[in-house]
Amino acid sequence: MSNVNPYDEYLGDQEPLKILSLTARKIEAILEDLGSERVDHPPAPGKWSAREIVCHLADCELVFAFRLRQTLSEDHHVIQPFDQEKWAANYAAYNTREGLTTFHSTRNWNLALIRLVTPEDHAKPVVHPERGTMTFQTIVETMAGHDINHLRQLDAMMWKFAPES
Repeated sequence: MSNVNPYDEYLGDQEPLKILSLTARKIEAILEDLGSERVDHPPAPGKWSAREIVCHLADCELVFAFRLRQTLSEDHHVIQPFDQEKWAANYAAYNTREGLTTFHSTRNWNLALIRLVTPEDHAKPVVHPERGTMTFQTIVETMAGHDINHLRQLDAMMWKFAPES
């Protein structure tokens, strides 16, 4: 596992743009299979429910949007980390549909930017105070690995809470 990208192991040699392009639809399919009556059931004590994971993904997509744009527009930019548990304390305010809509819309906005930038832009450095120097491309790869991590969690919930046949 890379210190710069803590989600390296999830991404492996997969193409980040492909992952990023498909995630919202995969989440929607999992939520449909999970059913609205089970989105608020955490898989275990202290774990996030499907709704909370979707809210987290929406929050992270907003953070990634800012990080990508700051990386491109500022030299020597230092990323501001955030405490995901403190942000999650407010997830009761949001429903699953709003979270997914926010995620999907912001993801499409980010994909438009990612597809536009040059190879030089992808190599532009940025500093994360906890992870060190990375590039615009590292952020893109982190986004994709982060998606895979949470898609696996959602998929596991779908199977855990599947009705008996």
